[in-house]
Amino acid sequence: MRRYLLACLITAWPLLAAALPSTAAIDAEAARLMASSHAQGLAVAVVEEGRIVHVGAYGRRNAQGDPLLPETVMYGASLTKAVFGHFVMQLVDEGRLDLDRPLAAYLDRPLPDYPADPKSGPWRDLSGDERWRQLTARMLLTHSSGFANFAFLEPDRKPRMHFEPGTRYAYSGEGLILLQFVLERGLGLDVGAEVQRRVFTPLGMTRTSLMWRADFRPNLADGWKEDGSVEPHDERSKVRVAGSMDTTIADMAKMAAGYINGTNLATLTAPHLPITTATQFPTLQPELPPEKRRPDLAAGLGVIAFTGPQGPGFYKGGHNDSTGNTWVCLKAGKRCVVILANDVRAEAAFPRLVEFILGDTGTPWRWEYGEMRFVD
Repeated sequence: MRRYLLACLITAWPLLAAALPSTAAIDAEAARLMASSHAQGLAVAVVEEGRIVHVGAYGRRNAQGDPLLPETVMYGASLTKAVFGHFVMQLVDEGRLDLDRPLAAYLDRPLPDYPADPKSGPWRDLSGDERWRQLTARMLLTHSSGFANFAFLEPDRKPRMHFEPGTRYAYSGEGLILLQFVLERGLGLDVGAEVQRRVFTPLGMTRTSLMWRADFRPNLADGWKEDGSVEPHDERSKVRVAGSMDTTIADMAKMAAGYINGTNLATLTAPHLPITTATQFPTLQPELPPEKRRPDLAAGLGVIAFTGPQGPGFYKGGHNDSTGNTWVCLKAGKRCVVILANDVRAEAAFPRLVEFILGDTGTPWRWEYGEMRFVD
């Protein structure tokens, strides 16, 4: 009986995590992988038991050769979405927002009646499709709105709903922008100021903002594209919760620690919606037949939830032509790795670097990056 009980315990519990590599070993592996991927700049932070145990920055921040430092401001890209989810859950806790209440209930007029302008969004183009009335905050945070990633990617550059809201996952920054609109127009919030007050300031993230700040300029990272050309940092002049955040690796280490220690961790990272596609992009690809879907992969609220050899985890990626970011956490041991790269070529090194630090996590790299050739 005792042997049977021991066998059951071994089967039920995830593999014990190995000790983290030393700072020197992480530095050396980051340098090796940068050389293998031809990346010019990379920054890494590690959290263990909810505490920051490593922050490092490597390579260059610009073509002039200025060093990338832990305090260098870098583009956060879609890591912004995870920060936004954290903020939204504070509103839910306060009773100001219900994840499942139709967002139409928070607006003083039908969504298509708002004028089309850069601040309000293109929502008048939804006139005639009443499905917008079904949309909830949970649907938008789990990328199940029915929208394409962005309206400007549509053939006529107008938003449309491609499926019944809430029925499947299809990555959509447009959906997050709609939720921002509802918070601003329906609840009267200044989202940029509220995220600063509620998230960045309490966590001590002094060099992070959802909008460009002039004091970032003296220590700022430009980016490198796939062809090796340099792209200047985009000074984003308005808050867009789908991806306008500027930050540093030192600040994102604080974000990861605060997030994994937070009271809303279980709700944010719960498997709210199964993911049914082979890869994340293209956004509106056909769903896989049920027998080919990953049962361990689901949408959380602003993050992706998965289960691997070490138990439940979550992650969020961020990308543009000259930026590659990722943030991977394991609930066992409250361990996280955050990687910010001002060179998109560094993404090919992410799976190996995360594995070197955390071991085999089960992070769905192929779902995230498709057919990318990873370096080892």
